[in-house]
Amino acid sequence: MKIVAIGGTGLIGSRTVARLRNQGHDVLAASPSSGVNTVTGEGLQEALAGAEVVLDLADAPSFEDKTAREFFETAGHNLLSAEVNAGVKHHIALSVVGTERLPEIGYFRAKFVQEILVKASPVPFTIIHATQFFEFIKDIADAGTVGSVARLSPAWVQPIAADEVADALANVALAKPLYGTVEIAGPERIRLSDLVARYLKETDDPRTVVPDIRARFFGSEIEDQSLLPRDNARLGKIGFEDWLRRSYPPFDMEVAS
Repeated sequence: MKIVAIGGTGLIGSRTVARLRNQGHDVLAASPSSGVNTVTGEGLQEALAGAEVVLDLADAPSFEDKTAREFFETAGHNLLSAEVNAGVKHHIALSVVGTERLPEIGYFRAKFVQEILVKASPVPFTIIHATQFFEFIKDIADAGTVGSVARLSPAWVQPIAADEVADALANVALAKPLYGTVEIAGPERIRLSDLVARYLKETDDPRTVVPDIRARFFGSEIEDQSLLPRDNARLGKIGFEDWLRRSYPPFDMEVAS
């Protein structure tokens, strides 16, 4: 089966492409560097010729409201139109848990627009909502840092490893379209401020974390349920300590403790 992964060279895309190729599928890792640009439309029709499944894993170049919205609107329209012309049988979009709950976050609003386009298209679809990635903990810390202090909400989060996001995407790519949304998350709930504090400590980052219920998460205050998946979410098995060991091989929990 031919599968096209838009954004197939990124953090999630490269992992997903590898899994599908290992199962014997013909997978095109499409990106601007390979001549496929969803914003301009360049190379789209040629890339989708003969494809049965398309994974949309491309991300906006910025979290800034206007930039993100323009990217997802333009790229989404171009991609879905090309899929209709190519007769694609399953469109899979990766989005974020909480897009409908946090409209104050410009990036979340942009992802919500992307989801509306997907649902309005005649192409059969599945949307995957993922919780925050462990791989983005540093970015979250950076966004909340002023000087040497990171002010972060103590709201609950349930982060997931990029490897398990890729596992879920590969599984969905080989299944029938759900015409709905699947939520995926890691196995453990933890306070956001605690998660970042542990990460900074274990990676020898000298910043101090201050829990603050008024601290904004990329532009919005958040509550305990804002970033948590629903009860029927598909849960991974990699917790924070396991992810840290895999990502930083010299790390040893017993020595660190």
